[in-house]
Amino acid sequence: MEFALQKRGTYHDVLTAARWAEDRGLTSFALPDHYLAGRSPTGKGYDTAAADIYPYFGGLGVETSTIGLAALVSPVTYRHPASLLKLGLAVDEISGGRFTLGIGTGWMKSEHAIFGFTLPDWKERFDRLEEALGFVRAALSDGAVGFAGTFYQLEEVDHQPKAPALRIMVGGSGPRRTPELAGRFADEFNIYSRPVSDISERIERASDAALRAGRDPASLLLSCASPPVIGPDTATYRARLEAFAAARGLQVDRLEEQCRSIAIPMGTHEEARDTFGPLADIGITRYYLQILGSFDLDYAAELLEVLG
Repeated sequence: MEFALQKRGTYHDVLTAARWAEDRGLTSFALPDHYLAGRSPTGKGYDTAAADIYPYFGGLGVETSTIGLAALVSPVTYRHPASLLKLGLAVDEISGGRFTLGIGTGWMKSEHAIFGFTLPDWKERFDRLEEALGFVRAALSDGAVGFAGTFYQLEEVDHQPKAPALRIMVGGSGPRRTPELAGRFADEFNIYSRPVSDISERIERASDAALRAGRDPASLLLSCASPPVIGPDTATYRARLEAFAAARGLQVDRLEEQCRSIAIPMGTHEEARDTFGPLADIGITRYYLQILGSFDLDYAAELLEVLG
C-alpha cells in the first residue's frame, strides 16, 4: 500500500508539508476544501483560519516537482462545476499534470451556516454531485459535448483545454450513491475510514457501476483517508488522544468510541499496523494520512515508520 499525506494550515505550513512528503517519496499530497479549519482550539466556536485551497495548489504546483496533488474533496454546495473544472485545469497545467480534482457533496453544517451557503438535503446534494460529475466529464470530452441537467447546463462547445491527464476523484462515505457515482465517473474512489466489510461493499458497488457504464473497474484507484491516533505505548497514545479531543472540543472517551467504530487506526503501534493488511486485501492501494489538529510532521514521520 502506498501512503499520501493530507494537511491544512497557512501556505508556509502546507508547502513545508508537501516538500517533506515529496522528499520521502509519498505518492500524493492533499488539501481539504473547507472555509473553516474546524472547532476553535478553545473549544468555543469555530476556527476560521482557513484560506481557499486553489491558490495554494497553484503555488504547490510550482514549488514541488514530482508529488501528486489532490483536492480531498471540493463540495458542490459552494463551487459550481464550471469553477471546479477551470480551477482544476489551471492547477493541472501549473503542476505539469499532477492534479486530482476531488468532488463531493459537502457536509459541514456550521460551514454553510456561517458563510451563508445553502445546504440542501442529502438527495439534492447527491443529485447535484451526479450532475457536476457529468458536467465536468462532458467538458473534458473530445469535440463539442454539452450537458443538460436540472441544476447545471453546459452548451455544446469544444471546451478547451481538455487536459487528458486531469484525474477526477469522488470522495465520501455514503454506502450507495457515492460508490455508484465513483464507478461511473471517477479515476479514484476515496472512502473515508470505515470497517473493512463496509468498504468492501462500497468497492463492489463501484465496480458494478463501472461495468454498467462500460468502464474497466480495475482502472479505478481505491483509496482511504483518516486521522490516525497512535503512540509507541498506551500512555503516549492516551496523551495524543486527549490533545486530539481537545482540538475538536469533544470528550476523550466519546471521540475514541466514534473513531474506533469507523476503524480509524487507534492505539499502540502494534494495533495500528493491524489495520492496513485487511484493507490491502480488499483492493485499497492508497491511504491518505490526515495530519490535523496539534499533530506535526514528526508525528507523520512516526506514522510512516510504523506503517512501513
